[in-house]
Amino acid sequence: MPFIPHTESEVREMLDAIGAGKIEQLFDEIPPDMRHGLKHVPAGLSEMEVARLMRRRAAQDRDNLCFIGAGAYEHHIPAAVWEITTRGEYYTAYTPYQAEASQGTLQLLYEYQTMMAGLTGLDVSNASLYEGASALAEAVLMAVRANRKSKSKRILMPASVHPHYRKVTQAIVRNQGIELVELPYCTEGGYTIPASLARFAGEDYVALVIPQPNFFGVLEEVDALTDWAHANGALVIGVVNPTALALLAPPGEWGSKGADIACGEGQPLGAPLSSGGPYYGFMCCRQEWVRQMPGRIVGRTVDRDGKPGFTLTLQAREQHIRRSKATSNICTNQGLVVTASTIYMSLLGAEGLERVAAASHANTARLLDKLCALPGVERVFNRPVFHEVVVRLPRPVNGVLAALAERGIAGGFNLKECYPELGEALLLCVTETKTEADLDEYAAALGAILGQ
Repeated sequence: MPFIPHTESEVREMLDAIGAGKIEQLFDEIPPDMRHGLKHVPAGLSEMEVARLMRRRAAQDRDNLCFIGAGAYEHHIPAAVWEITTRGEYYTAYTPYQAEASQGTLQLLYEYQTMMAGLTGLDVSNASLYEGASALAEAVLMAVRANRKSKSKRILMPASVHPHYRKVTQAIVRNQGIELVELPYCTEGGYTIPASLARFAGEDYVALVIPQPNFFGVLEEVDALTDWAHANGALVIGVVNPTALALLAPPGEWGSKGADIACGEGQPLGAPLSSGGPYYGFMCCRQEWVRQMPGRIVGRTVDRDGKPGFTLTLQAREQHIRRSKATSNICTNQGLVVTASTIYMSLLGAEGLERVAAASHANTARLLDKLCALPGVERVFNRPVFHEVVVRLPRPVNGVLAALAERGIAGGFNLKECYPELGEALLLCVTETKTEADLDEYAAALGAILGQ
């Protein structure tokens, strides 16, 4: 969307209206010793110069084969998704404060919530959060509010949860007296062994976090973990990949009662990688916890003439009530990306989403077979996976990834920084976008690099 700045005369007119001589006077409350300016920002360019600069920078990008997952996934997005999303009536839609003027936005959010509730097997969905990591932090805060039987403010957090999610959650909750108790993973299977929780039995914990699949791509024993948590008075927070839910049991069906809260990253549902954003987080829960859910909830109703309409039914955030009473101060609409996800799910339907998930899983299995046939390459964990898997290389991963990048292949995520105990371990992801030729190209390139 084009931006047209104010002219000098318009700026002068506005300054005169408020009695200011120059723009700098608007910031006179900032002490002089704190005004450092933007030293590293270059002088303004003309439209022609900016266009040339951006074309030159865009030309530096390479259309690499991408095998990196780790929380952001490359899926095929039908052309219609963003063609519709970027129509004017959607492109500028933001917060639907006035129901009578926002029926289109409200209906779309209602449809989105309905789809997400169906995908997770839970009763209620909100209208999105910033992204997956802060969605987990909000789920932890929500669990502390909801589980009034617990007085401990302690959360059981598996080490197999995305390390960035754990860091973000820690940053958000640590100053509120909430303790994240880390659960180790099985070094052979890459998952949380349900029997290992026995040492926590009888102790007071607010909730247990269960990733499915976890950061290693491994499937957790969700039924046993969920039943253990409920038997010990803890709520269950599922951190899930929405694409995987097309194949796997939804959180609402875990164990005998189902998870209490499910959250995660919505990017796989129609949002491109786009250098890391914008994405959005999703959250669903059981009906009994709905008043503790952050964000907005859109409901369907009828007007006085009996005609169907949509309205905000719950919106306990800081813009609507006192900050001390708000369930969240960081949640937002993320309406544009949610619009894309709603259209994406509508176009694919349940069958299409299942085919995407099944193709991704099958491609991952095929690539794993090809790579493990190379000398020195071995699979790290022996448990079932979805569309990510960990392999160990006979050479330093950083060097291998750099060599793959020179061949136009984004080869995966180096686990050494986050999980040094795994050695030279590489997290790979394969989605439905990869062909057999792509898999052969990756295997051939890796074989050539390791053979040098």
